[in-house]
Amino acid sequence: MPHSLVLNLLPVAPIPSQFLTGRHLHALFLNLVSAVDTDLSAYLHDQTNEKAFTLSPLQLNRKEIYANSTNSTQSVKKKVLPTATSTISDAIQWEYKQPIRENTPIWWRISLLDDSLSDRLTQLWLQLNFDRPWHLGPADLYITNIVNVPKSTQPWVNFCTYAELFDRASETDRQISLTFCTPTNFRQGVYDTAMPTRESIFSSLANRWNKYSGIPIEQPCIEAIFPSFFNIRTEVSVDSRSKFIGCVGEVSYRIMGDVNPVIIKQINALADFALYSGVGRKTPMGMGMTRRLKDF
Repeated sequence: MPHSLVLNLLPVAPIPSQFLTGRHLHALFLNLVSAVDTDLSAYLHDQTNEKAFTLSPLQLNRKEIYANSTNSTQSVKKKVLPTATSTISDAIQWEYKQPIRENTPIWWRISLLDDSLSDRLTQLWLQLNFDRPWHLGPADLYITNIVNVPKSTQPWVNFCTYAELFDRASETDRQISLTFCTPTNFRQGVYDTAMPTRESIFSSLANRWNKYSGIPIEQPCIEAIFPSFFNIRTEVSVDSRSKFIGCVGEVSYRIMGDVNPVIIKQINALADFALYSGVGRKTPMGMGMTRRLKDF
């Protein structure tokens, strides 16, 4: 069952910026899993492609973002989504120049894709010790609560079965609007590209859907998908090991021409799936964080 949930965290010491990278958060997630299921942690670690989970970067709440945007001691790159009503989840940060201060409430989105692991991963949340500190670099942080059911103030939380996701997908909606909230790029041959073409986006979604859903979708009719609006820019995420160049922003696509309703349904199902799967490379390290905008 695809499940996107949020852990609310509280650090009791400053988290240095060099420990806020995707690889450190990837290691933290595997440590959480290992605390209740070492075999599962090893399995997730050893997956080589289309991993069964995605992670976000750590996120400050909206009040903290505002306070730090006027304080030179905390510099963040952020993306503000164009929504009609503002929520604490509108701003997505992927790079910090300064530490996150102690006692700063933060949230962390985790999505799970593999139905066969759902029961085992559900036990993770039931068995987590909220009195236990978790280590991120030299800092200890505590999980204060887990948000695992949808709420209006947190658009990154949701769940449903693959069958429900497919059944709910529209056979008539021809408008697909996506927002790329953290740098997103795609493998093209032996090189990377930051351009979100229809081929790269929908192939990425179809590959993950087909690996985990049990409801095969052949490559959708990509030739019928055309960009109708785009507002994107390139951004760079840098850590001590690498530089990741990707795009952030919004792209709208429209399904054009005489297209079978089944194909339209498949395209819509994949677009809805983006919330859980992300698109492109390094989604288990916070990149490619994507969701569909219904009212864009």
